[in-house]
Amino acid sequence: MTLRAGETVALRVEREFPPYGVLLTNGTTNVLLHHTQMTEEVRPGEDVSVFLYHDSEDRLAATMKPVKIRWGRTAPLQVVDVRGRLGCFLDMGLDRHLLLPEGELPESPELRPQVGDTVYVRLDRDKQGRLLARLAGERELAAECVTAPQSWKNRRVEAIVYRTLSIGSFVVCDAGVLGFGVLGFIHASERTRSLRLGEKLQVRVTFVREDGRVNLSMRKAKEEGRDEDAARILDFLRSRPGGTMPYSDDTPPEVIREKFGISKAAFKRALGKLMKEGLIAQEGNWTSLRETQGSVQE
Repeated sequence: MTLRAGETVALRVEREFPPYGVLLTNGTTNVLLHHTQMTEEVRPGEDVSVFLYHDSEDRLAATMKPVKIRWGRTAPLQVVDVRGRLGCFLDMGLDRHLLLPEGELPESPELRPQVGDTVYVRLDRDKQGRLLARLAGERELAAECVTAPQSWKNRRVEAIVYRTLSIGSFVVCDAGVLGFGVLGFIHASERTRSLRLGEKLQVRVTFVREDGRVNLSMRKAKEEGRDEDAARILDFLRSRPGGTMPYSDDTPPEVIREKFGISKAAFKRALGKLMKEGLIAQEGNWTSLRETQGSVQE
């Protein structure tokens, strides 16, 4: 039987190999089990279950330590290093980290994972038989995820991005101890900024689909967002000479977005709240604080 990295196999302890450890064999091939990779004492003639990988000198080696990913399974692994044109290195629980090649990553550097991010991957091998990671897709993740109940609507959940495109970002939402979580989608219109692969963020469930997946938003609920937007506009007016600003319901959406970072619809909701509370007034294309009304300069 050919021994290959990524496999978990039972091998016999053939002999001591001082000062490094012991040699294991399947009858035709020997591999080193280093002392640092033992979780208990082993003796010649015993059978041990080990995980095979390549050590720092590219030799096939064995470990008795638990690893964070197994062949044929998907796992979330943390990014521990980023190496430009090489890709990212992931913590798989061994002294040697697992490479996620650059070809697996988004083309735009700003969308690539950073140290501390978490990516969902599966194991593969390069042409030399060494382990490397491949990004897990929807099919692999769906097998590990659960469906969301209708009670999730409007709930805020933690999510990790597993794919990000111009149309939106695909994520796995935390569901506690149940599988990896729930599959979700953040449409581009519901993003407040670009999201990178592996990024963790808080999102709001806007809709629970029949298949148990969820639609999500980075934006706050309208009522909550309206209060924050109103407070921001009020602070802006109070900082202006005479408490006035040349922005109103008739201001173009792109100007509102550039000046306040919100949509025109959100801007109008916030203005409506402030007018209803008697805090502001509008005259033409100007908006002013009521206590300083009349100070508008043309």
